[in-house]
Amino acid sequence: MSSIRAVGAYAPRYRLSADEVAEAWGTGGPGGIERVAVPGADEDALTMAVAAARRALSAGDADSAALDALAFASTTPPEAEEDPTARLGSMLGVESDAARAAFTASTRAGTRALRWAAEREAGVALVAASDCPRGHPADDEGRAAGAGAAALLVGPDGPATVEEWGEYAAAYPGTRFREQGTDRVEGLGITAYDRQAFRETLSGAVEELNADPDDATAAAVQAPDGALPYRVAKDIGVDAERIAACETVSELGDTGAASVPLSLAVALSDGHERVLGVSHGAGAGADALLVTGDEVPADLAIDGGAERSYAEALRLRGEITGGPPDGGGAYVSVPTWRRSLPQRHRLVAGRCRACGTLAFPPAGACAECGDRGDFEDVRLPGTGTVEAVTTISQGGAPPEFAEQQQRAGEYDVAVVALDGPDGGQVSAPLQVTGVDPGTLDVGDRVRAAIRRIYTQEGVTRYGAKARPLDAE
Repeated sequence: MSSIRAVGAYAPRYRLSADEVAEAWGTGGPGGIERVAVPGADEDALTMAVAAARRALSAGDADSAALDALAFASTTPPEAEEDPTARLGSMLGVESDAARAAFTASTRAGTRALRWAAEREAGVALVAASDCPRGHPADDEGRAAGAGAAALLVGPDGPATVEEWGEYAAAYPGTRFREQGTDRVEGLGITAYDRQAFRETLSGAVEELNADPDDATAAAVQAPDGALPYRVAKDIGVDAERIAACETVSELGDTGAASVPLSLAVALSDGHERVLGVSHGAGAGADALLVTGDEVPADLAIDGGAERSYAEALRLRGEITGGPPDGGGAYVSVPTWRRSLPQRHRLVAGRCRACGTLAFPPAGACAECGDRGDFEDVRLPGTGTVEAVTTISQGGAPPEFAEQQQRAGEYDVAVVALDGPDGGQVSAPLQVTGVDPGTLDVGDRVRAAIRRIYTQEGVTRYGAKARPLDAE
């Protein structure tokens, strides 16, 4: 049996409270949700997956270049048709010949990806489940929509073992779906029908397990809202206390394919020795798994402290903002952008072979000695010190960043002295993320984080931004 060696998790810092939603609509939303996580204007499922994956790798003291396999799971991948594991691997530094698999189109995708990794015969795999579903603001799906990501390092000799799996499927069309050409999740709203689909498939999957679910000390159950998991507790053989031990829906909202992986990460980081996991996907089907063992090394960052009003949350989600202006933006072709991916994704600098001076990006002659020989590739650790910072106020952004500014407001840009691997430094301009404008000062320490830069010709560009160390 494969084991879980480490877990990581990430959720956006922005939160929208249920009280804000109720005040806006005059009625409460789905039960059991106190607040939901709202992605920043420069965040999506891919950037959250990177953040969670880096934490899992750090917690497991693992080298991304040594991974044998990489899996990504989401119902909201950046593109409807494009393999996201290629860019995810590039951002993490995974070797090009590592096995890859993407799982989508179902909120079961997270557990499907975990099973794919756990059933591999050899090597170490990283599974990243990340989601930020959207629904119409007036519907329960929209009011419950949250965001978050979990990553699990899977391989031999871990402290927790995936003991067994079970699955079950029955045709229940219309419980939850997203039509072609839209990014909004919908449902028919037939309560008894929805609950029956949830109850039958989850209990059917659990019945396929040989173990008694009552022996589990925590239960990670799919949570499209904060009430449904508890309504089926008896059917899957657990009590409410075990679901409450690791649920994240009350603080993060519906996290789709990341729902069960996030709860698993919480349970394993808290040292639960027997954890039942049960995921559900509309259609309908379910996976059940039992994880046993000791406390797993973990690095979780799922707490949020930046409350936003309902209007601000709608802006961040792009519900009440316009698109980018026509023309006027700095055009960078995709082939040209691709040539800079080592710098943008992994902060690969160049070391002058003649004098050892760092260059970022590594191009042209050495600024110190003028040598025009080849640079040696050096991956920077991703930390640095702010040398200068300025705020780009409303209307002052270049056209390619106008949409981001419409959604998030003004933002900071900093000149950062990036640390070198041997004590040297090299300066680079980086947009600031993860804190309010005006927060950073000269001398503050920051860490690079992957975020959306902008979208042009339908292709989103991703790259490094500066995030304060104390915001990690």
